[in-house]
Amino acid sequence: MGMIEQLEAMIASGKDGPAARLALAARYHADGVLDRALEHAQVAVEQDPDYSAAWKLLGRILVDSGRERDAAEAYRRGIDVAARRGDKQAEKEMRVFLKRITRQPDDH
Repeated sequence: MGMIEQLEAMIASGKDGPAARLALAARYHADGVLDRALEHAQVAVEQDPDYSAAWKLLGRILVDSGRERDAAEAYRRGIDVAARRGDKQAEKEMRVFLKRITRQPDDH
């Protein structure tokens, strides 16, 4: 049984949570199965709206799906979460990703 199957079975057995959903989203994303990756990333942020890593991956999946406007919104929400939680690295990364897709000039 592969990692995706193991994670799907874990969720199906009731051991669901944002970390499991994020891991599953990451595996599907790595395999190029963007619709399933998106589904699980969205559930992860619904289950824990303060999970900055989930917002970051959600944004990445949306970019890779050609949905840059939605990705920008995910990154903005993730930046707010990361800033509020003191997650400086995630905040910095999402600011860079947001800048790339919105082509905003450097604010420095």
